[in-house]
Amino acid sequence: MSDSNTTNFTNPSTFILLGIPGLEAAHVWISIPFCTMYTIAVLGNFTILFIVKREPSLHGPMYYFLCMLAITDLVLSTSTLPKTLSIFWFNSREINFSACLTQMYFVHCFLAMESGIFVAMAYDRYVAICDPLRHSTILTNPLVAKMGLAVLLRGGMLILPYPFLSRRWPYCRTIIHHSYCEHMAVLKLACADIRVSSYYGLFLAFLVTGLDVFFIVLSYIQILRAIFSLPTKEAQLKTFGTCVSHLCVILAFYIPALFSFLTHRFGHNVPLHFHILVANMYLLVPPMLNPIIYGVRTRQIRDRLLPLVTHKGMKVFSWCPGSQTDLHVELVGDIGLIPLP
Repeated sequence: MSDSNTTNFTNPSTFILLGIPGLEAAHVWISIPFCTMYTIAVLGNFTILFIVKREPSLHGPMYYFLCMLAITDLVLSTSTLPKTLSIFWFNSREINFSACLTQMYFVHCFLAMESGIFVAMAYDRYVAICDPLRHSTILTNPLVAKMGLAVLLRGGMLILPYPFLSRRWPYCRTIIHHSYCEHMAVLKLACADIRVSSYYGLFLAFLVTGLDVFFIVLSYIQILRAIFSLPTKEAQLKTFGTCVSHLCVILAFYIPALFSFLTHRFGHNVPLHFHILVANMYLLVPPMLNPIIYGVRTRQIRDRLLPLVTHKGMKVFSWCPGSQTDLHVELVGDIGLIPLP
């Protein structure tokens, strides 16, 4: 089907996703890091959910927010990557019109939700570091539930106009120069005045992202002030290192997302394949990094994960006779002595 096909129709039965235009010959190779990141994201986030559910001592505000983030990451990455991999591996480019709008809604809804969860987690860390004695009385379970519900409703309601407005436009082209149904990539196929949708997307980007980034920055300014007032250098460095790793994950989410959003509107000189790669990165990299930064580097989760891993390892090696079992037990003992960051 040619991109020059301009037959007018309101609701096409299918769209055609090109994957990463200009890099079609490398699709199979690109799929390897994509699939690896997705596998790590799925395993890591399910591990977080399993450990928090299994351990009653982790049933607290910080871990509830972490579970919300894990669920959001799972939905966010799963809403796009299976279809992207089917394009790379099987050249399965067609996507139903309704399925495309559904994918669009889920991607942007859960992006807004993830941004809101980052704000909630920044507030949790602010209270924990700046007012630790009142943390349990401020962040009660009912308040955490209300914050989670507010994040869910905000994302769901604000993004709801996207598919409804997109369904209204007449489309005269069906080839999407993208690997998934991104909002502006779909709107560019319409043969009508789409300024309403475009302006609404612009408004949401600056309202949601702008306010969220403002509150996150405000929280971390207060956190950094509290860190540098700690009595010892060692405590300052340890807490500062944790905050820096958290900020790196947050930046890995916001910078590519804003780059992709602004490129659709103003970056006409940015190579299309580079834009599409970046647009995929912010759906894959944060879900992969979040379980590592917020999970494995969190001592309480790490302390409960290591016994599970070593216990399973010892059960596997216990089938091997003789010195192999002894060697494994010895190595497990050595690993337990290594100081973790």
